[in-house]
Amino acid sequence: MIHRLTYRRRNHDNLHVRGYVEEGTTTTPFDMTVLNRMDRFRLSLDVIQRVPRLASVADRASRRFSDALERHRRYVSEYGEDLPRSRIGPGP
Repeated sequence: MIHRLTYRRRNHDNLHVRGYVEEGTTTTPFDMTVLNRMDRFRLSLDVIQRVPRLASVADRASRRFSDALERHRRYVSEYGEDLPRSRIGPGP
């Protein structure tokens, strides 16, 4: 709907919409942002891909952020909680 409202306007290429994806599962707070593709790694990659002057760091950043997401996925799968440095909210 947001796309339909903005396509008739000028500069709509500057708009990128993110949304909530319901998976029907219970998971950790940070994992929920990962599942919805709104985590800091994917948002950073999105910026790097959209800003031409960041092209020089795109490959290295892409590998680094993809590796971080894979570490996160394995950790949540094994321990059922977010990696300690990825936790959202007040710590213990």
